[in-house]
This record gives sequence, structure tokens and C-alpha cells, in this order.
Amino acid sequence: MKKILFAALLLLSLMACVTSPAWAGGLNDTEAGEAAFQGGNDDAAIRLLTKAIESGELSRKNLSDVYYNRGLAWGKKGDHDKAIADYTRAIEIDPKYAKAYNNRGNAWGKKGAFDKAIADYTKVIEIDPRDADAYNNRGVAWRKKGDFDKAIVDYTRAIEIDPKYAKAYYNRGFSWYNKGDYDKAIDDFTRAIEIDPQHAKAYYNRGVAWGKRGAFDKTIVDYTRAIEIDPKYAKAYNNRGFSWYNKGDYDKAIADYTKAIEINQNYAKAYNNRGFSWYNKGDYDRAIVDYTKAIEIEPKDPTAYNRLAWLMATCPDGRYRNGKRAVELAEKAVALKDVGGILDTLAAAYAEAGRFQEATNTQEKAITKLKQEGGTQYLPACEKHLSSYKAGKPWREK
Repeated sequence: MKKILFAALLLLSLMACVTSPAWAGGLNDTEAGEAAFQGGNDDAAIRLLTKAIESGELSRKNLSDVYYNRGLAWGKKGDHDKAIADYTRAIEIDPKYAKAYNNRGNAWGKKGAFDKAIADYTKVIEIDPRDADAYNNRGVAWRKKGDFDKAIVDYTRAIEIDPKYAKAYYNRGFSWYNKGDYDKAIDDFTRAIEIDPQHAKAYYNRGVAWGKRGAFDKTIVDYTRAIEIDPKYAKAYNNRGFSWYNKGDYDKAIADYTKAIEINQNYAKAYNNRGFSWYNKGDYDRAIVDYTKAIEIEPKDPTAYNRLAWLMATCPDGRYRNGKRAVELAEKAVALKDVGGILDTLAAAYAEAGRFQEATNTQEKAITKLKQEGGTQYLPACEKHLSSYKAGKPWREK
């Protein structure tokens, strides 16, 4: 009898040794996969979580969580399609999985599918009407669709739920800015800063809004604070440089543009802006170098073509004028963006090339365009240009 009992116990023990590790394997892989994800090893996380899924040993709750977590790992790797597939599988298993809807909405947003993102955030709100993140995220999707009013409604609801939600204030400020209400934008950016004094982007964007008010001293203060928080904030250096430029301090502007370029050597706008400051200082060689670099980096941006064409058409120093090249550059700029200011440059280029009838015709088009665009402040200068071309004289900057 003892031998039979011993044999039975031994058999049970062996069965435990066989089945327990198999059952534990799925959970162990889950835990290891989550640890790998937390440690930043997304490939290992995906491999381990996949192994856990394929084990067939997880409960439905654990399985939905594993799909969700693998979706997070795919998202970090930038594979939003696979992330969406995993979030969808998690939702199929658990239709009330609010976080899976939220993150699937984020993934749809990164793919530019904002309607699908909005649908997912709306589902989160249906599951949990107090989810401030879902309102904030849906607001972002509305803003990216260009519906700033709906975005503001959602950000406001997020703030009502969580009055300390700095990101919602910041995002609402962005939408007020997009609507042209710079005072309300400044108020919201300020509130975001009060809640989170290390919010570099809030300082930066408040600086941008102050710039729309022409308050360049205040823009400089805000861009400086953004830079103190994030010393690698190239856009803040560029914009502070633009503020210095508007105050007439070209040397400080150049220093800031240079710093922006040191941080981001492919920052076409900073090269372009630095070139314009060199131009205003009369250093045409350096201006040409910077405009040329800006064109090389961003050949679809008309601004550098336009500025370089203007220099070559109107420069007071004849060594830098080149009518033929100016026409080529200006025509390229117009092809990229047909607006009054660029047509004004093309007319100057035609005049420098001795093509005065074309210059006159083009300048008349420029004036008409500017009136249509609301650029009436430029009309007096353009009328002077037109008179010069009608007289058979190219325009010269002084």
C-alpha cells in the first residue's frame, strides 16, 4: 500500500513538474516582456510578449493586457499599423478597455487618420466620462483637422475635469493662437507655465504669441526662458534671433541663428534668417552663402529663392547683381508660391535683366495681388518700383 501511495505521489509530483513551468512560462514571458519594455528594449519586449501570446496559457484578462503592451512596444518603434492591430485585438477581448482605445486613437493620429482617432477617443469618453486625457487627445485631433472651436470645447472639458492639467491649457492656447486670438492664447500659455514652470514649449509659444503683438522684449524673455529649460531648443534660438532682428540688433540676431544652426545643421529657416541679417548689415557674401545653403536644404521653400533673387536684382553693389540669375531664382520662387511679394521680386529681376515691359506687367500683377491679399502696407514701395520700371530704370536698394 505504501508503495502504491508513494508511486501516486511521485506521479503527481512529475505532473506538476511538467505542467507548472508551462503555465508559468506564459506569465514569466509576460513579466519579462513588460520589464524589457520598461527598460527600453522594445525588440526584446515584442519577442517575449509574442511568446506569451503564443503560449496559449494566459487568461483573457492577461491576454488583452499583453496585446495592449505589445501595441505600446510597436508604437515606440514607430510601427503604428502593428500597434493598431494589437490594440484592436485587446479591445476585441475586452470591449471596455479604455486605455487600448486611447492608444489606438494616438496611433491613428500619428498616421493622420484623425476621424478614426476621434472615434476612439469618443469611445474612451463613453466608457469613462471623467477621462481628461481622452478629451485632451480628442481636442488635438480636432485641431489637426482644423476645427479649432471643437478642439477648444474638448480642452475646456479636460480642464474642468482636471484644473491642473497644464497640457490642456497649453493645447487650448495653441488653438486660440490658430484662431488669431493671441490674448487668450497668452492667457492659456501663462496658466500652463504657472502649473508647470518647466514647460519650455509653453514659454516658446507664448513668445510666438507676443511676437504677433509686436512685443519683442517679451518674446525675448520667453524664448530665453525656453532655452534655459532646454538648451538644445533650436527653434527658440531662431525665434529669439528674429526678435533681435526686429529690434534692429543684427549682431545678436546672427548669434542666435548661428546657435540654432549649431544645434541643427539642417535648419534651413535659420540659414535663411541669418542670411537676411547679413544682408541688412551689408555683408552680401555671407548673405549669399546662407541663402544658398537654405535652398540646398529646403528646395521647396520659396523664401530663400526670393531673398537671393532680390539681392541679385537690386543690390546697391554692382558686383553682386546678376539679372539673368535673379530672374531664374525669382521665377522658381513664384512657381513655388505665387504671391504679391514674390511677384514684386520677379519684376525687379526682369528690370535688372533689361526686360522692362515684363517688369512693368509683373509689377502691376504684384500690386493687384497685394491688394487682394491685404498687403496694403507694401503698396507705396511697390508703386515706386513700378514708376522706376516704366521709366526704364531698374530698382536699387539703398
